[in-house]
Amino acid sequence: MAGALAAIGASVCCVGPLLLIALGIGGGWVSNLSAMAPYRPVFIGLALLFLGLACRKLYSPPLICTPGPPCADPRTLKRWRLAFWLIAAMSLGLLAVPRLAPLFF
Repeated sequence: MAGALAAIGASVCCVGPLLLIALGIGGGWVSNLSAMAPYRPVFIGLALLFLGLACRKLYSPPLICTPGPPCADPRTLKRWRLAFWLIAAMSLGLLAVPRLAPLFF
């Protein structure tokens, strides 16, 4: 979740105005939403760091788990991995928006 939030923070300078314009909300103040642009590399680094840590935790050798808790169920691990890859794909898509945005204007 931290990686997804960091990816949203990294793309807020580009996705925010694009989303507002797509919804029909415009005006001169929309250009002020790019104030977060200087912090974009920090958010990108955080997003990649958190996604890497989550991947490491999900794919490292499992800890010994007593029967009963959710970690003992292999279906739970499969669901966590699926959720991770869905969030990672969405996060990387958000990080790619600034490079892909000129194709839509």
